[in-house]
Amino acid sequence: MYKKFNQFKYLLLAVSIVPNLLFAQHKVEADSLLNEASLENVIQYALKHYPLIQQSLIDEETTNFQIKSKLADWYPQLNFNYNLLHNFVLQPSYSSQLGGVFRFGVINTSLGQFALSQTLFNKDVLLAAKSADEARLNTRQTTMSRKIDLTVNVTKAFYDVLATSQQIKVGQGDIVRLKQNLTTAKSQYDAGIVDKTDFKRATITLSNTLATLKSNQELLKYKIEYLKQLMGYPVSGKLDIVFDTLQMEREIFIDTTQQLDHTQRIEYKLYQTQRKLQEYNVKYNQWSFLPTASLNGFYNLYYLGIADNGKSNDLSELYKKNTPFSSATLNLSFPIFQGGKRIANIKQQKSVLRRLDLDISNFELAINSQYAQALAAYKANLNTYLTLRENVNLAKEVYDIIQLQYKSGVKNYLEVITAETDLRTARINYFNSLYGVLASKVDLQKALGEINY
Repeated sequence: MYKKFNQFKYLLLAVSIVPNLLFAQHKVEADSLLNEASLENVIQYALKHYPLIQQSLIDEETTNFQIKSKLADWYPQLNFNYNLLHNFVLQPSYSSQLGGVFRFGVINTSLGQFALSQTLFNKDVLLAAKSADEARLNTRQTTMSRKIDLTVNVTKAFYDVLATSQQIKVGQGDIVRLKQNLTTAKSQYDAGIVDKTDFKRATITLSNTLATLKSNQELLKYKIEYLKQLMGYPVSGKLDIVFDTLQMEREIFIDTTQQLDHTQRIEYKLYQTQRKLQEYNVKYNQWSFLPTASLNGFYNLYYLGIADNGKSNDLSELYKKNTPFSSATLNLSFPIFQGGKRIANIKQQKSVLRRLDLDISNFELAINSQYAQALAAYKANLNTYLTLRENVNLAKEVYDIIQLQYKSGVKNYLEVITAETDLRTARINYFNSLYGVLASKVDLQKALGEINY
């Protein structure tokens, strides 16, 4: 009876715990998902969850600890050393005055030493002190650069998903109309108004549209997964894209008359920070000609294992007699000759510095080309968008007229197919041009250095 009671008790405990665990797991998963995947929310989610950004933040934290560790060498260093010595045979010594070789000393000795040292000058700690701010700035700017690149990539992937989604919606609308056209063509064929050519053309057009729709639906799955990857989004999580076409249309414009300032680019700022760090590397090797200096102080607790009767063999007598002493030293080390190693190191670091200057010059040349390319792409996409926006209304109007004329027997079905194709192409091109101009705007903003974190 008691055993059954215990089993029942454990069963109740399990029933009460498991739902809580499941609820907690569900809550964690729910908290990591987006309710509204707008572009802004998607970007912010990516900046928080993308592994590369998280690694960069860890790098910042690691660099900060490394700097603190190196700067700690500037502070006084206090250590305690302990030593216990037992002589099995005392060390021999020779003295002509005492008549030859003799042994003297104590069998057991012990030393407890407090050692205090203070670095006065050392090139390693000097480098750490001088370059600390630039080292921290370098890691922060690296994080900023990665965030900017991630923002651009996520934005483009977001628009790519939207473009394919709109193609699917256009295809679904086309299929509804094509099915109606197929029904109309079959009815007219059954009534003997037209031959079976129109019916076959309607069937072919519908089949092609269904195949394109299926292809876009499969392609959309990949594009959504790619966007999830850039976001650091859970693979099993649902991502519902939210967008406002009218709002996006209002955001397509950017001032194309502003002048390029390469100093605003995060890459240029990173180069400048890296150059300062390299200048410190040159100075570090130049400091190798300077002496190192340190101040040391010692306080020693020195125990001699000598008993009151003068015997020194008994270990228990060791810590009864303390004969402390202390000292201080100033250490100077002057490097004189090292086989030309220091001069070679200085020249090597100066060569690295000159190469870095060439990287900066090359970047300044490349950035002008990048800006010109981004500006040209934006203007071209904007012109295409403005043109195609008007074509959608014209294509819809033409299709409606020809559709009515076909039903009235004025136009043949081939013209209906042509109008349908023109309308579908106009709609797809319109959405592609809208997202294309928005994506090129992001590239232009990056080229201008307007995206910052």
